[in-house]
Amino acid sequence: MNRIVLLVLDSVGIGELPDARDYHDEGSNTLSHVIKAVSGLDLPNLEALGIGLIEGVEGLKKIRRPKGSFGRMLEASKGKDTETGHWEMAGLILEKPLPTYPHGFPKEIMESFKKETGLDYLGNKAASGTEIIKELGEEHIKTGKPIVYTSADSVFQIAAHEEIIPIERLYEICRIARKIVDPYHIGRVIARPFIGASGSFKRTERRKDFSLSPTDETVLDRLKSKGQPVVGIGKIGDIFGHRGLTEEIHTKDNMDGVDKTIDALKRSEQGLIFTNLVDFDMLYGHRNDARGYAEAL
Repeated sequence: MNRIVLLVLDSVGIGELPDARDYHDEGSNTLSHVIKAVSGLDLPNLEALGIGLIEGVEGLKKIRRPKGSFGRMLEASKGKDTETGHWEMAGLILEKPLPTYPHGFPKEIMESFKKETGLDYLGNKAASGTEIIKELGEEHIKTGKPIVYTSADSVFQIAAHEEIIPIERLYEICRIARKIVDPYHIGRVIARPFIGASGSFKRTERRKDFSLSPTDETVLDRLKSKGQPVVGIGKIGDIFGHRGLTEEIHTKDNMDGVDKTIDALKRSEQGLIFTNLVDFDMLYGHRNDARGYAEAL
């Protein structure tokens, strides 16, 4: 085998794992729930590969002679966030989960943040990204204080209006935060820029992730060391701490990711093309927007 395309449909899950209770995910089955919510989906390419034959997938055609191999896998690592899953796909299994902060970050982290950035902050709690800018966006504009929040994942997120904190300054603040949280092994620091006026704030595509580097060698590192091309498309470079890649290609949305993957296929007959299509999760999953999710699929 000369070339592999590893294409991740971010958050398109097909059922809970045995440890779902540990993460309050009992009963989860994103794909089946989306199909039920919109009374059926037409996914001929995925169906041709055999997705309807996988245990746990309901509501899609079961093709008698699929073009692909198919199956479902059980994660071996502890944890459920982006790094944990992607690192495991690249051969790195974590024995303990990356830390989460459902009640906000400890005082010592936030005091260091204020000291090192020279900025006070708003928030410091677990929240939906769209909801917290609705709640605190106007105060942020009045005070200039960035909005700090987290989620169910191991993330330190910083939201700021692009006219209040320019994008490069936001990235600089995130780099400072990355150094602060490195000793705590927090998975990602994420810049979450937004625009607009109160009541119509909108997050922009200039989000940027500043990730913890993988804690050991991955398949990406090995391929690169053997002189093979390793192309990361979408947020792959961010997830792997910009390590183990010969080329990083950033994308605007899902279809741009698909187009960039096709372009990469035309350029090389060898190596690994690793693509993440994040819109499913970022635009629709977090908002429980079943119709938008279905249309994206």
